[in-house]
Amino acid sequence: MTSDTTEATPPVALTVAGFDPSGGAGVIADVKTFTAFGCFAAAAVTSLTYQNTTGVFGAAHQTAEAVRAQVLPVVEDFRVAGAKTGMLPTREVIAEVARLFRETPLPAPVVDPVVRSTSGFDLIDDAALDALKAELLPLARVVTPNIPEAERITGLPIRDRHGMLEAARAIRALGARAVLVKGGHLVEDEAADVLDDGGRVTTFTAPRVETTSTHGTGCTLAAGIAACLARGMSLNESVEAAKRFVTEAIRRAPRLGHGHGPINHAVAALA
Repeated sequence: MTSDTTEATPPVALTVAGFDPSGGAGVIADVKTFTAFGCFAAAAVTSLTYQNTTGVFGAAHQTAEAVRAQVLPVVEDFRVAGAKTGMLPTREVIAEVARLFRETPLPAPVVDPVVRSTSGFDLIDDAALDALKAELLPLARVVTPNIPEAERITGLPIRDRHGMLEAARAIRALGARAVLVKGGHLVEDEAADVLDDGGRVTTFTAPRVETTSTHGTGCTLAAGIAACLARGMSLNESVEAAKRFVTEAIRRAPRLGHGHGPINHAVAALA
């Protein structure tokens, strides 16, 4: 006996990022987020990191060939509707990932320019950062740096929301269609993020949650935006929904670990 009930095919979302064995960040966080937003998750691992909530203790980077060998079978089998990148540790990997986005039907990615961990561990060197700026940012639908990342990319100091906007404009000048500078590092009553989408500026705010449970927030926000874009939402709608999800995930964090704890990816994503 067969059922007449058929489920709608979920949009496929792909993450190309590092692996965090503690589960709070990287591809594990991305997969949880894609699932929360109703997408089918696919992933390619760029680096095996050794970390937990207290810090990053090292990493074994994948080769460019290994990353390509992971992505191509997915692209050949699925129609990928949303994509994001996270930790891309070497200039060779960045060049290969950019080539994949240029030469395959992958959609313009959400680029989370992961350059430093929450605990302060540098995840890419200056040569890789130069490659990121030259090869991948011009392909991005949106780039999502936090303040330290935006400062390192642009060389501009950021002290307030005006500085966030100036940095967003500078990064967009590198070729990205849109830039979302996240303001979580500012000491304000609100957590404000500034989006410059082709010159149209929108500020997204949420009440600040005083907590140390912030591990993986950047990965999760970028993954949420990618998932919402995959579902056909506008960029503004995607940022708003992803930010709401992250705020609630922080508020209901499971309080695990002895450092910057993970957030709760089991909260409701879409009302």
